[in-house]
Amino acid sequence: MCFLRRLSRQLASSQRRLARQNAGLDRRGSVTVLGLILLTSLIALVAVSLDLGYISISNAELRRTADASAMAACWELYDQQNEWQSSDVPEQTIRAAAANMASMNLVGHQPPAIGSSADDFVIGHYQVGGGGVFTSSIANGANAVRVRLARQSAVNGELPLFFGAITGRNSQALEAQAVAAMLNSIAGFYIPGTDNETIDILPIALDLETWLNVVAGNTTDNFQCQSGNVSNGNDGMYECNLYPQGTGSPGNRGTVDIGGANNSTADLSRQILNGISRQDLVDLGKPLVFDEDGILELNGDTGISAGIKDELAAIIGQKRIIPIYTSVAGNGNNATYRIVRLEGVQILDVKLTGPKNGKRVIVQPAKMIARNAILGTEATQSSSYLVTPVMLVE
Repeated sequence: MCFLRRLSRQLASSQRRLARQNAGLDRRGSVTVLGLILLTSLIALVAVSLDLGYISISNAELRRTADASAMAACWELYDQQNEWQSSDVPEQTIRAAAANMASMNLVGHQPPAIGSSADDFVIGHYQVGGGGVFTSSIANGANAVRVRLARQSAVNGELPLFFGAITGRNSQALEAQAVAAMLNSIAGFYIPGTDNETIDILPIALDLETWLNVVAGNTTDNFQCQSGNVSNGNDGMYECNLYPQGTGSPGNRGTVDIGGANNSTADLSRQILNGISRQDLVDLGKPLVFDEDGILELNGDTGISAGIKDELAAIIGQKRIIPIYTSVAGNGNNATYRIVRLEGVQILDVKLTGPKNGKRVIVQPAKMIARNAILGTEATQSSSYLVTPVMLVE
């Protein structure tokens, strides 16, 4: 009996040990399976994260490339308008500038090309008012370029992903668009940040009536200017004489004081040669900015003195910003000019000696960049030949 009981206990103990061993094997097997599942999930998560990161980086590269291409194209637009003095410029040249810039940038290790769709490259007009509106119409003048770049199946191919076999997505379509513009709503000027910076304003005012006649082609075209070199002939750009000769224009043309009251001849000479300085704008005592009615009043002196003839002659062929006025109150050095816009001109000829009817300061409209410009929104502040540096607007 004792033997049988011992044998029974041994058998029971063996069964319990075997059951514990089997239970351990089951647990180890379950852990192994769970580990494989977790490892597979981790690999898939890493793959998705890497692909998403690659998509994000490539998308940023595409946006950067679209921005750079639009700005390059808009600068080329300015150069063409500046060279030909016309808003009717060849689209192919502008497009080539954008395409060249795009080719110098990589998006997913590949430089993107501009697509052939009409919406991929558009020269148009950007209007500041209304929150900013870009249109493909250039009835109001071309001043902006829109570039759309894509990596799609039809254009440049979709962006290939690294882990398509794991994630089930082999590629990703990308698209970016940018608009760059040179804006002509000039409301005035900031004070330059340093003493070395100046603003190229010619301190001589021209009446609006004469300016509009020049732009409309109702005056003379006796000079031509190429790359700053002036010669006799015509270039399709009409001219006017800044010297007051009883033209019937409102008020009397003359010099304006952008600085202290009653600018001296020495001040005018310096400003003609070098531009308006930081100290000039400080001495002006008020912002050089149009008010809410689009008006800027400047003190001045009717007439143009022969004392500045050499300085004017020294800038023949150069561009300057000129104030345009509608009326003058007062006479002599007590005159107040009612300035309503700012424009770009080029100096063509100067003669301030001899008979009065032979005196002249001949200028013609010329496209130029207004640096330190304050952007305006009113139509009355729009210029035809003066624009801001190219900037991204969308």
